[in-house]
Amino acid sequence: MTAGNSIRYLTNESIDKMKWDQCIANADNGLIYAQCFFLDGMSRHWDALVLNDYKAVMPLTWNKKYGVYYLYQPFLCACLGVFGNDLNAAIVESFLTAVPRKFRYWDIYLNNGNLFPLKGFSLYQRVNHTLDLNKPYEELYSNFRSSYKQLLKRFENTASNIVKDIPVEEVITLAKAQLDPLFNITQADFNNFEQLYNNSSQARSATNYGIYSSKGELLASGLFLLANKRAYYILAGNHPNGRTIGASHQVIHSFIREHACEDLVLDFEGSSIERIAFFFKGFGAKEELYPGIINNRLHPFIKWLKG
Repeated sequence: MTAGNSIRYLTNESIDKMKWDQCIANADNGLIYAQCFFLDGMSRHWDALVLNDYKAVMPLTWNKKYGVYYLYQPFLCACLGVFGNDLNAAIVESFLTAVPRKFRYWDIYLNNGNLFPLKGFSLYQRVNHTLDLNKPYEELYSNFRSSYKQLLKRFENTASNIVKDIPVEEVITLAKAQLDPLFNITQADFNNFEQLYNNSSQARSATNYGIYSSKGELLASGLFLLANKRAYYILAGNHPNGRTIGASHQVIHSFIREHACEDLVLDFEGSSIERIAFFFKGFGAKEELYPGIINNRLHPFIKWLKG
């Protein structure tokens, strides 16, 4: 940071959201998760750190539990952190140092543009996967894993159907059945996302695909949000009955086939879980690293219960 630069903490009502969204749109590392509509829709509360006149920004998504203010990662928000142009370690460090002391516990993910060794903060690496779609379909398909090609050919010989833009409630129901046993996700989180998706769909910046069996059973589905030349594979649902025919493979294949040759990056939103990473890599996706940070300012005798 140079002299004359100032990072301000702003509560939500003090943020100039037009300038905010303009900063995100113009940032080299701008992502949909940092746009106001996404933060408003998916976070319980959010404030911000702002450098000068919105030269760079950092959303602070927060909640309060047992009187303790903490920073957390909202549902379906893969990463946040500092957004702007020409970022470096000093700028990212300055933002993290400027987080108000009242936020006594952090468990958040920064973005790929924040991946620097930092003094005073311990970061760990997370893994995303992306695929550049600005190539002919045939070239993209040639990079698929051979077993995927076999599954896709097998699918052609089934009576299953590919349907675009199915009711979002069906996708959420299927996804919820998978996620509920693994994560503590509230019904309010799903409801908030349903509203966000419907608003995005009306603005023609969202789409989905569903794979149905001949009996009308939803075997696999995937929702995609589109913003700033990036498509986010944001929520998927898979039924065990669809595994043998590669129904989940067909969802992603359908999106790739439709958007081949476009100036668009398909963002798979993960994953550090080996089997999921293996699945994404089978489409020719490349790794994109980004940092996570846990910062515990609580008294050592206080037991922290997340939730």
